[in-house]
Amino acid sequence: MFKKICIFSKILLPVILLSVLVFGAADIFASTEASEAVAVTTEAVAAHAWWFWPLILLVLSFVLGVFAVLAGVGGGVLYVPIVSGFLPFHLDFVRGAGLIVALAGALAAGPGLLKKGMADLRLAIPMALIASTCAIFGAMIGLALPTNVIQTLLGATILGIVMIMIKAKKSEYPEVPEADSLSTALRITGVYHEPTINKDVSWKVHRTPQALALFVIIGVMAGMFGLGAGWANVPVLNLLMGAPIKISVATSKFLLSITDTSAAWIYLNNGAVLPLMVVPSVVGIMLGSFIGVKVLAVTKPAVIRILVISVLGVAGLKALLKGLGIG
Repeated sequence: MFKKICIFSKILLPVILLSVLVFGAADIFASTEASEAVAVTTEAVAAHAWWFWPLILLVLSFVLGVFAVLAGVGGGVLYVPIVSGFLPFHLDFVRGAGLIVALAGALAAGPGLLKKGMADLRLAIPMALIASTCAIFGAMIGLALPTNVIQTLLGATILGIVMIMIKAKKSEYPEVPEADSLSTALRITGVYHEPTINKDVSWKVHRTPQALALFVIIGVMAGMFGLGAGWANVPVLNLLMGAPIKISVATSKFLLSITDTSAAWIYLNNGAVLPLMVVPSVVGIMLGSFIGVKVLAVTKPAVIRILVISVLGVAGLKALLKGLGIG
């Protein structure tokens, strides 16, 4: 099964890149607004050699790929605020590239996390089906709303999640007194080996119906903001359902490969994807994700929790300030 997943990811990624190059470029020049955005971006980039900004994106995406796996978020949630804030690319293209980046990172890390037993299919599939469907509608809403409104809402949401995680006293190995009937019926339970304490950890979940309802909102928000959904997946899986932090982080990464696919095609179809940005960013995020999977296996859960809070805090504050016209 793992060999099939690896083969699937190796086949799908080139297809995505080829689609970006062909259809993305065609759609960009098909609309007046997109053409104006291209003109703005081209003028800003023209001050340097043609390879300068792609190289910057390649290096930056590699670093974000490693960090995103450890934090259990899609590369897009880090990529979008950082690239839009510090590099001279139009925000529409940054959002489109952010979803492709998050998708590529998830596809690169997913097989390794499944093989190591940290990502759980029974936990991921029910959530992914709901979130991916709702992400389509979220992407349509996101392209219709003003950018500053989206960024302000995103920043406030992420900072709220950070506050909840800071107040949570125990999230590395949450206590679940009894599994609910729905998770029992779906057999959402498992055992994984924790090398930092050298023992097998059994886990189960509860509050599954509430989590499924929240993933409706998560799917809409993921498509609307163009950032993937890792920033919301981890708190729901860990704090609400009671899955261990490593299981939550790894399953969140696998979830992104399904959820982001739906939203990404909406942005692609609307011409919001620029090959100059996507190609080096995808290569960098993939390489970084492979390294991140190896680091995740030997990192202590408490350290991962700190990374999750830190990453979400920085990304949320940046988005909020940008939306308010301050940053």
